[in-house]
Amino acid sequence: MEALVLAEKKLAKNGFLDLDVDPTLDLFVEIEKLKREKNAIILAHYYQEPDIQDIADYIGDSLGLSQQAEATDADIIVFAGVHFMAETAKMLNPQKKVLLPDLNAGCSLADSAPAPLFRKFKEKYPDHTVVSYINCTAELKTMTDVCCTSTNAVHIINSIPDDQPIIFAPDKNLGAYLQRKSGREMVIWNGACMVHEIFSDGKITKLIKRHPEAKFIAHPECEAHILEKADYIGSTTGLLNYTRDDEATTFIVATESGIIHQMQKMSPSKTFIPAPPNNTCACNECPHMRRNTLEKLYLCMKYELPEIHLEPWIIDQGRACIDRMLDISAKAGL
Repeated sequence: MEALVLAEKKLAKNGFLDLDVDPTLDLFVEIEKLKREKNAIILAHYYQEPDIQDIADYIGDSLGLSQQAEATDADIIVFAGVHFMAETAKMLNPQKKVLLPDLNAGCSLADSAPAPLFRKFKEKYPDHTVVSYINCTAELKTMTDVCCTSTNAVHIINSIPDDQPIIFAPDKNLGAYLQRKSGREMVIWNGACMVHEIFSDGKITKLIKRHPEAKFIAHPECEAHILEKADYIGSTTGLLNYTRDDEATTFIVATESGIIHQMQKMSPSKTFIPAPPNNTCACNECPHMRRNTLEKLYLCMKYELPEIHLEPWIIDQGRACIDRMLDISAKAGL
């Protein structure tokens, strides 16, 4: 009991359980034990650190993670990702306990569309259907007609009648890409992902020249001038599958570098080069995704903290746009 009280105090102060972990523990063994004891499932995004990817029950992008969250019969969902992902899991499973190793694992893209500002923005276009990238807050989802991910975005846009005007939020780069891909004019919210906006055009050009045999692949959250160079544009799952199936043996990868762990596991004989950002780092990592560690994951499961809580009205009003997305995706075979 005293340990739980201490954990709750640490959580209130830091947003995660800042407790010492016995260095002699095999955390992989301990986490597997906790999963069995608590009937828990670990869902991890491709951008998590390799150790977390390796211990997860399911690794995927936003669409796959949402589908797994909806389908699971586990009592506890441990989400190794960022806050909006855990919120989505809670919306789909309001009766289950949803845990996030670090409550500070936010999202620059989600933060770029504060719900109060978006509400005023939406009032200017009362006849528009709102399509929101799933990388947004739970409250913004309450103002959304249908969500999308980078995997299903084109299908979602094409499912809306041609004469129906659309607001797309919050990612301006994905929105611009969808306009080009679908031919639909949309009102686009001015938001962006810090990771996908920092790639250096000049450095990538030089890298492509140094590796003429390489394929350059990019996520559609990247800016247009980066996408113009790409041999292939796709979601994280799309990028992963492309590197597996394409005959090329070298790839320059313009997305968060965590995906390279899975690319190397899937194609160990191939070479993967993270596209260089506009800073001194050799790779491009999301600071929010990397807040989660194996130690935090272990403590989170041990104490069942931090837990995601959402107001009932947010769950009631926000879930419909996720359900609609999952239904359209299922019909499209995604």
